[in-house]
Amino acid sequence: MPLDIETRFLGLADFEPAAREVLPHAVYEFIAGGAGDEITKRDNEAAFDRIKLRQRVLRDVTRLDTAITLFGQRLPHPIILAPIAYRRLAHPEGEVAAARGAGVAGAVFIVGTTATAAIEDCLAESQSPVWFLLYWQSDRSFNGELVSRMAALGAKAISVTVDLPKRQAIAAGKFRAGFKMPDSIATPYFKDRNTGVLNVGTAQKRAMPTWADIAWLRSLTTLPLILKGILDPDDAEQAIGTGADAIVVSNHGSRNLDTLPAAIDALPAIAERVAGRIPIGATAVMIGRPYVYALATAGAEGVAHCVNLLRRDFEMAMALTGRARIGEIDRSVIW
Repeated sequence: MPLDIETRFLGLADFEPAAREVLPHAVYEFIAGGAGDEITKRDNEAAFDRIKLRQRVLRDVTRLDTAITLFGQRLPHPIILAPIAYRRLAHPEGEVAAARGAGVAGAVFIVGTTATAAIEDCLAESQSPVWFLLYWQSDRSFNGELVSRMAALGAKAISVTVDLPKRQAIAAGKFRAGFKMPDSIATPYFKDRNTGVLNVGTAQKRAMPTWADIAWLRSLTTLPLILKGILDPDDAEQAIGTGADAIVVSNHGSRNLDTLPAAIDALPAIAERVAGRIPIGATAVMIGRPYVYALATAGAEGVAHCVNLLRRDFEMAMALTGRARIGEIDRSVIW
């Protein structure tokens, strides 16, 4: 890795201002923006600022182990690169470069319905597992065919976005900046967009899934099924009852409904409700914007460096709180 990347980017926060310099203003606003007045976007970060860790001393942490087992696969750490839409807006190679960086850093990579590259190309570049995220589309059979196709191509899990029955206009900054999706941005798996059913950036007119649709999808695949966008304990419980193997506690990066709680604030009640009844609980974390900023600034090497920085900070936090293995981390680590 070039020395200038390591010296220029010392933490995840260093990537955003650098990306802002290199991206067209309208594209930056599209990536960075949150819904409405961005109350939830600000609280997503502020919620982490409110959390304090409990330092423990004189414990043997000489052999730190960040590895986890996720859906039967051993992974070096719990960092997953979330399926940010239209990653070619940030870099000419888009998802392909991001997948390459994920593979170098040992992170699970997710290709979504809104991807601008084929999953085959991402699988060829990544040494890590690749998952597929489904945005439900108006043709139910197309959704099933797409999931079956992803499984045949080598996707290791299927995730479904469940938190967008309708999207309000994203932050006004995007529109003030004059953002318009370039015609050159192709989406091979987004049939609704490609056939004009969905006008990007406006209210979504395509059908959205119900619990019955999730049960139907569960019957079609033996791959792990993950529901992304759960914030309520009742929904978490119903997700398990419908056959989900995992849930992602998420407010969609603050991009759908403003005034939702920060995801980290919603997590405790959900974790308590599903305790012992879901395989992975909160033993993995998805990151979104930071690695896209890194992609925009330094391509695949930037993505790998972003993941490695986060892993380094995670290892430091484990050591200073007296935890040598992830299995030793529990709520007592919070002050």
